[in-house]
Amino acid sequence: MRFLFIILFCGCLPALQAQTLGGQAAFTFLNMPATPRLSALGGINVSDPANDIGLAFNNPALLRPSMHWQLNTVVTAIAADVKSYHAGLGIYAPKLATSFGWGLHYIDYGSIPQTDASGNVMGRFMPRDWVMQVMASRQYLEKWHYGVTLKFIQSSYGSYQSNGIAVDVGVQYRDTAVGLSASLLAKNMGTPLKQYVSGQPEDIPFDLQIGISKRLREAPFSFSLTAHHLHQFDIGYREQAAGSRFSADQLLRHFVLATTVYLGDKVELTAGYNYLRRRELRIGEGGNGLTGFSLGAVLLLRKLQVQYARSQYLNNKAYNQFGINLALDQLAGLGRK
Repeated sequence: MRFLFIILFCGCLPALQAQTLGGQAAFTFLNMPATPRLSALGGINVSDPANDIGLAFNNPALLRPSMHWQLNTVVTAIAADVKSYHAGLGIYAPKLATSFGWGLHYIDYGSIPQTDASGNVMGRFMPRDWVMQVMASRQYLEKWHYGVTLKFIQSSYGSYQSNGIAVDVGVQYRDTAVGLSASLLAKNMGTPLKQYVSGQPEDIPFDLQIGISKRLREAPFSFSLTAHHLHQFDIGYREQAAGSRFSADQLLRHFVLATTVYLGDKVELTAGYNYLRRRELRIGEGGNGLTGFSLGAVLLLRKLQVQYARSQYLNNKAYNQFGINLALDQLAGLGRK
């Protein structure tokens, strides 16, 4: 497993130069946070050590034996008739000393009128995006974990179809004695298999992320700082002139902040701030309210977790996510000898 991990990571390095930013790549729905806890953390987080198979869907290095037979289901109300659905499952194989996971993220854009070039309605079509993935993770020494995800991606927009494959590779260092977790994640290293239009090249939205989470010993708080798009400094949506100067705005676009408050051992409240989201979705120079902020709550029970997140994308527009994690081994006795 360790040898395979190294081969996958090194073999994908030459492809990093070819990856593009949002707005210039296919399958950009891969950048959407699929689960409530990740959304509440600001939409990008690779280091939060919570026992949540939904976080392992994002970073395979977070997959743990404690997630054995943990089932994660999520429904997201995005806008109008647009909804997304997510399911994930973890299994631990003790003979292989390996944790495995499976996940499916599906986005339904509703039914849309199909027109010709003159605007005449020719019928209706139903756009869909989905990604299915399998994950594997192992421990190395006492404090290190590493993991790999293999994805199959599919987009269907009427007569336009596209699919592809991608790999995520993650490494985590965790010291439970001091409440510290740090991770490095290379996401979406892959290639399209079928293009929307034959002969037109398409890229998958690669991202290189690093993050650190720290839980305070004497207070019920934890803090996370995540940096993304480490492979490219200027990630403004608009193309910048060659030789554009360094600015604090360009630097801050790479960072996401989050904090979690622990109310006993049953309730967690989380808040996140995504600076890039706020800058890209701002409206002129007017007030932009809570754009870029996100909030979430988790109720932790012995056999299940109930999760909720609300992410602000525009001044008065937000989407809500509801999720449930079930401990199937305790509910149905799965995996017991």
